[in-house]
Amino acid sequence: MIIAIGNDLAEVDRVRAALEHPKTGARFRDRVFTAGEQAYCERRGRGKYQSYAARFAAKEATMKALGRGWGQHVGWHDIEVVRGGGSRPRLVLHGKAAAYAAALGIRRLHLALTHTATLAQASVIAEGEGESGG
Repeated sequence: MIIAIGNDLAEVDRVRAALEHPKTGARFRDRVFTAGEQAYCERRGRGKYQSYAARFAAKEATMKALGRGWGQHVGWHDIEVVRGGGSRPRLVLHGKAAAYAAALGIRRLHLALTHTATLAQASVIAEGEGESGG
């Protein structure tokens, strides 16, 4: 059963500006993105900012699907976009986000990412047992 959905759109230039800010860029990168996400995005060369923006949108869309923003129940590193060689991106929840999703009856998250040079979009469908959101 579908419990909830989340959707988010991120502007690539805003994410790029945050990452490249001389004083706060490194702190933003480390606070929002896991080491694995950073390694993946940095390997993307010219497309790395689109990949960072897509992952940012995925984290926001996941928070919306969980019905919570960043804070007590969900941390940035608690939501990770992983992608193995030749496979589609998928979400892995860690820590308090994993526990919160389990309490909501969420057993599986479906992720769709897309981007252009200027925009990145993510959609998340939370599936499991329990009451559907409204």
